[in-house]
Amino acid sequence: MTNDPVYLDHNATTPVAPEVADAIGPYLREHFGNPSSGHVYGQRAKQAVDQARGEVAALLGAAPDEITFTGCATEANNLAILGVARALGGNKKHLVTSAVEHPSVTQPCLRLREEGWEVSIVPVDGAGRIDLQAVEQALRPDTALVSVMHANNEAGTIQPIAEIARLTRPRGILLHSDAAQSIGKIAVNVDELGVDLLTLAGHKFYAPKGVGALYVRKGTALAPVLAGAGHEHGLRPGTENVPFAVALGCAARLAHDHLPTAQTRLKALRDQLHLQLLAGIPQLVLNGHAEARLPNTLNVSFPGVSGHELLAVAARDVAASTGSACHAGGHAVSGVLGAMGASPERAAGAVRLSVGTGTTPADIDRAARALIATWRQLRT
Repeated sequence: MTNDPVYLDHNATTPVAPEVADAIGPYLREHFGNPSSGHVYGQRAKQAVDQARGEVAALLGAAPDEITFTGCATEANNLAILGVARALGGNKKHLVTSAVEHPSVTQPCLRLREEGWEVSIVPVDGAGRIDLQAVEQALRPDTALVSVMHANNEAGTIQPIAEIARLTRPRGILLHSDAAQSIGKIAVNVDELGVDLLTLAGHKFYAPKGVGALYVRKGTALAPVLAGAGHEHGLRPGTENVPFAVALGCAARLAHDHLPTAQTRLKALRDQLHLQLLAGIPQLVLNGHAEARLPNTLNVSFPGVSGHELLAVAARDVAASTGSACHAGGHAVSGVLGAMGASPERAAGAVRLSVGTGTTPADIDRAARALIATWRQLRT
């Protein structure tokens, strides 16, 4: 709607692409069969799921049978971490993760700690990049898994996953990466990254909420977390959500086809916003890596004000967040920025602005003007 604020919270969720919405319709109406049924209705549904699996695999440079559909990225992360623990939990009971992970990675790790596992949490530097030397020092003969996100959901910092893989693979340690934020924004190839497991979330790249996937490299030891029938290669029981699998496949195809141009456009919009904010607020501080950062993500600290208050006052013109939507509603300082060593004042003034495919230069102008005017108002 024309009177709505500019939406700059695409890292929280994206709108469903029109092509994706159109693709879902027939599988809610005509093609309603159960993919496990042998008759024509079931086989049409199965063919659609198989096609979608292939489209997701193509986006990642994977084989179709390495893709397991899930209900969300949280489920995929739990399956990756708890599934490895169940499969390898004999003599190997040690995990390594980073200090800036999403709760859907941190919490399964902490649950395993309660069950007797040891968990090493590796620090990050001031730009949010993981310390590779600390990763290497954390690895042990009994390390089963390293789980480090591909790109941070708050600061947008991209982690050196391929370099981590060069540490884990020779030691026979499995590597998982939560790529929920990077899919559709930057190139993600599982062989180039060297990962054994990789998570994606549909609603972060223009598919609906309620669908995700886990890439599982052939030969990776993984046990199911849920008990039931043998759906999804025996890893995720339950009748497949055919419409949303189709949606994820369509979104993956769009991302594959448009990634190079989309990446350039997103970066231009992000940098335009940053420059306009700097022109009005010279003391603005960038949070995250200046270069190794998602092309759509701008996390900045507004000096001398609260990010929560800034967005509340500017809400008529700008819809954004101070950090992860999974933590929204509270006013606690971001754990990610805390791990990066930001002062309490800097962290309190932080705002995450994330652009998307529907963002226009006019949107950027409107948002920048509103944020600058609101900051000045709060400072007087």
